[in-house]
Formats: sequence, structure tokens, C-alpha cells
Amino acid sequence: MDTPLFAAHALRKRFQDHTVVDDLSFAIRPGECLGLIGPNGAGKTTTLRMCLGLVRPDEGRIEAFGLHLPEDTLAIKQRLGVVSQFDTLDPDFTCAENLRVYGRYFGLSRQTLDARIGPLLAFAALDHKADAKPGELSGGMKRRLSLARALINDPDVLLLDEPTTGLDPQARHLMWERLKLLLQQGKSILLTTHFMDEAERLCNRLVLIDHGRKIAEGTPRALIEAHVEPDVVEVYGEGATELQNDPICQLAHRVEASGETLFFYTHSAAPLLQALQAHPGLRVLHRPANLEDLFLKLTGRQIRQEG
Repeated sequence: MDTPLFAAHALRKRFQDHTVVDDLSFAIRPGECLGLIGPNGAGKTTTLRMCLGLVRPDEGRIEAFGLHLPEDTLAIKQRLGVVSQFDTLDPDFTCAENLRVYGRYFGLSRQTLDARIGPLLAFAALDHKADAKPGELSGGMKRRLSLARALINDPDVLLLDEPTTGLDPQARHLMWERLKLLLQQGKSILLTTHFMDEAERLCNRLVLIDHGRKIAEGTPRALIEAHVEPDVVEVYGEGATELQNDPICQLAHRVEASGETLFFYTHSAAPLLQALQAHPGLRVLHRPANLEDLFLKLTGRQIRQEG
């Protein structure tokens, strides 16, 4: 097994009397995308801030490239690329200038920057926007520019905090393509996301955290198979929720209600689908279990407040 490039060991962080991260460990191997997922307030962003040396853990340690935080923070940051959750582009600089100024923070020479800026803008599908300022770009273009900027120092590990939040489907898919290319080139990625389809598409492994603690870890498919029944039947429409008290529920292993929709989780959907034919006024969707089902089972369906 490859030696991890980046590893967190038993991290714990408290703010006053609230424990935000609680005994959290994970490791990122060369060429893999590790997804850190969990509800709002689960501790994902605090964990990333500890990984960047911006917040010091109360307990535990972080190792990267054979070095240690916080003792070797600057040396570690030289080999990291970061795309934060919120836009941090300089509005007064053009796209090319944003990359050039950021590259100077790493001490890169003019010759090196000249060689990297053009290819990075092309990689981000922004070569035609080199002289445009961020205010002239769409949301998707800004996110791709942030990704290009994060690559200016040719990092070994990328830390991406919800990189596609607020993007339309086309922009999200283009961002996914670029991240897949980076993985194919051997980059490693630590990704936080609220999009379960994004996590399932991009991540080799997932760490699911809740209330600051790791509650599950593994490949997306293995986690789904371990925790969720293979078939899901969604039933919605007028009168759907009344089925909660119907004998039809005995045909499923587990039934959950969310709003006006019932979710039937089963190992064999055929008997249930046949019984539902007696309710022609309802709408029925039969599908395989997915990562969202896993997420909701392990963390609950209630809306979380940030905090």
C-alpha cells in the first residue's frame, strides 16, 4: 500500500465548551481523491483549516510529505493547492494577473510563471479570458480560475472546500472533468462537498463525519452496500404518506417519510411494486440505493443549522 502523502491523526478541536472535531483521523494516498462529507456543522471546514495550519488542533497531529504541522507549515504549504469555499480572487487583477501575483507568494520566477500561466488558463478553459477581470466572469469561470490559481505552484495535494457550490449543472460537470484530469495526472485531492453525486463520481474513498466524529469510512460503493438496502422505491403524490399505516409497509425492510414522499428500502422490490399497482394515483420511482441514501440513514433527514 502507498505511503500516505497527507495524514491526520486523532485531531480534536474545541471552541469554548463545544467540541467541533473529535478524535478524527484520515489519510490521503498518492493519486486518490478522499471525500470528507457530513451535515452542516459536522466539522469539515474546521478540519480543513487545521490541515492548512490556520487553526491549531487541541490534540492530535498532522503529517504531510514527511513533515509536521505546525512546525513545518511553510514547507507543507509549498506543496498544497487550496480552493476555498468562497471566492478569494482579486477583483482588480485580470485572470492572468491573479495567477501571476499568487505565484509570487511561492517565490516562483518570472520565467516559471510565464511557462505555467498560459497552460493553466487553457486547462481551466479560460485562455480566451486571460485579460478579463473576475467581475466579468460567470460563477463557473470564477471557480475554474480559482482552481487554476491553486495549481500555479504545481502542488502534490489539493484541498477543495465545496468547489462547485452555487454552480449550474453544466459548470459543475466541467469542473468535474478538470478534477478527474488532475487525478489522472497523479494529483491527490481532499474534497469537501454537500453533493453526494459529486462525491460518488470523484472520490475513491469517503470519510463521513457527524458532530466532529468519523462515523463511516470506505469506498462509495462499499459504504452503500454495507449500510443501505439495495433497492429503493420512492412513492409520492396525494395520499402517499397515508401508506405509512398500510400493510404494504411490511413488504419493505425499512420505510422513511420526508415531506410528501415515502422511501421504501428493500432487498427485493418486485412484491412492493406489484402491490403499489393497487394505488394508481400515486407516482412511483424505483432505483438502486445511492450515496444520498447512505448519508441520510447515518446522519438523519432533519435540517441542520450552521454552528
